[in-house]
Amino acid sequence: MAKAMSAQDRVNPSADGIAASARAATGKGLPPVHLWNPPFCGDLDMRIARDGTWFYLGTPIGRFELVKLFSSILRKDGDEYFLVTPVEKVGITVDDAPFVATDFDVEGEGAAQVLTFKTHVGDSAVASADNPIRVTRDPETGEPSPYILIRANLEALIDRKSFYRLVECGAHHEDWFGVWSKGTFFKIIPSAELPD
Repeated sequence: MAKAMSAQDRVNPSADGIAASARAATGKGLPPVHLWNPPFCGDLDMRIARDGTWFYLGTPIGRFELVKLFSSILRKDGDEYFLVTPVEKVGITVDDAPFVATDFDVEGEGAAQVLTFKTHVGDSAVASADNPIRVTRDPETGEPSPYILIRANLEALIDRKSFYRLVECGAHHEDWFGVWSKGTFFKIIPSAELPD
């Protein structure tokens, strides 16, 4: 059973404190946040908007290096998002997906095609069975929202211009229209629902 924190033990999380801890723990590559199990220190007034903008105390974070640092220590546990360092874990709000895929490269054709996505914070992921693309549709409008898994339970919303390009790379397979990448077919829409 966890010991209740006394007022003396309680930590008031701040963006500066989290950033300092993250810098201290970050070497080359992404930090191993999946291995860290620090105590939960409360929620931080930090939000990632649907367009990928990070806000702290209601104000956009304008420094790309700071956003990139925070994104490197982001973790999703269940349906909740946290910034995690070796010494603290704080909750943040994510409006949709924490990342936005702003571009992608295409190599090859057909089932041999390989799609490599890039995010607004500099991450990249090859669409594959390990990093799938999924498309949800608004039940009222039918508007698609496409996503790709970037890393460890963290997705990127594929931006509109990239989605239009993605559709141009599409093909029909087993009554579905979708895209191939690294030998996996990702469904976008049933072929029968496409206009003639």
